Amino acid sequence: MPRSQLATGDRGYDAERVIATLQPGDPGITATATTAPIAIVPARERLLSLDVFRGLTIAGMLLVNNPGTWSAIYPPLEHAEWNGWTPTDLIFPFFLFIVGITTYLSLTARRRRGAGDRDIVTQIVKRGSLIVIVGLLLTGLPYHEFVLRLPFGAQFDSVTPHLGLSHWRITGVLQRIGVAYLCGALLTLRTSVKQQVAIVAVLLFGYWFAMTLIPVPGQGEIGALLLNTKDATLGAWVDRTMFGTNHLWVGSRTWDPEGLLSTLPAIGTCILGVLAGRWIGSDRPLLERIVTLFGAGAIAMMGGLMWNWAFPINKNLWTSSYVMFTAGMAAVTLATCMWLIDVEHVKWWTFPFVVFGLNPLAAYVGEGLFSRLIYTLVRVPSGGKMIPIETSVFEHGFAPWLPPRDASLAFAVTYVLLFLWLMWELYRRRIVIKL
Repeated sequence: MPRSQLATGDRGYDAERVIATLQPGDPGITATATTAPIAIVPARERLLSLDVFRGLTIAGMLLVNNPGTWSAIYPPLEHAEWNGWTPTDLIFPFFLFIVGITTYLSLTARRRRGAGDRDIVTQIVKRGSLIVIVGLLLTGLPYHEFVLRLPFGAQFDSVTPHLGLSHWRITGVLQRIGVAYLCGALLTLRTSVKQQVAIVAVLLFGYWFAMTLIPVPGQGEIGALLLNTKDATLGAWVDRTMFGTNHLWVGSRTWDPEGLLSTLPAIGTCILGVLAGRWIGSDRPLLERIVTLFGAGAIAMMGGLMWNWAFPINKNLWTSSYVMFTAGMAAVTLATCMWLIDVEHVKWWTFPFVVFGLNPLAAYVGEGLFSRLIYTLVRVPSGGKMIPIETSVFEHGFAPWLPPRDASLAFAVTYVLLFLWLMWELYRRRIVIKL
């Protein structure tokens, strides 16, 4: 994975401001720079709240994905069983929403620096493809369980067979992010606001009609009557038909929460983020942008709740009502952050989230690798049996002195703090990892 220099535009370091302040004779300025006039690009407004919002989302992901034990979790930190939502169900769409915002802002910054459509399209395709590839590598990590014998030296023994290509999951969170980014960026590259709204409408209404009105093959009923049966929806049938059960989420095998058909409305989430980014990046007064974003978010939330009566809010199906509700919630949350941080300048609490927000890819990939290591791959001896490292740490370090839910939460908070330290090390060294 390439390690970049300081990220620009949407990563917290404004290249345009750097260009505007460079003077002849500064390091990195060649002799030819003094022989011709340099077009000075005005510095673009920098909103700290965008990095904070993204960092809040990353920290939330780390918290809910890594409890001490899955059998003792506070309800807000669990996904809804099927229909409905919890705060945990907001994390993924919030991330897609901010992907849309930063996509618009970063591509606009590239245009200001003189990039043409061909260069921008190449960048979009390359970045989207790389995100999908990294996601495939994460979902294809070996499911070996390696025995670590201590203190007589490290010895790794594979005790379970490797799941090869015949069982490699094709879908996944990063794959959905990559596809949504790729499609969202290309669909909004040269389209107007009206056209982008029309695209979102087609995606959301088209998905609604498909999931409810089309008879599901093999079921003998239209989709509207099968929405509460996880493996009988049209989306589940499409995934089994396209990928086969061996390549779906290991937790079900018959349906997938990041399936093919439900990725279409997820693209809509990203495009709604692009529309929000377009408004945030406008020349309107900041307070006007905040008030409008808040109001639009509230209306979208209301629309999603009303749509819920006909097409239930459901993260696993990524229903159209879920898209509207969560995008509205994201807009309201971001507008609140913008008012608090960029208008009222209440920033004392923001630093940890800025650290997370500047390196989201490193946090996500690092979490995937580290969690697979401690939850699944490596086991250690304890009480006469072999248990995962995570279980050993939880049972000996947290469970003895706290009630089960509090112990599980304390482990998750410790996990977040560990990654905050790791991300702070990257921040301190001015390293941003991106594709």
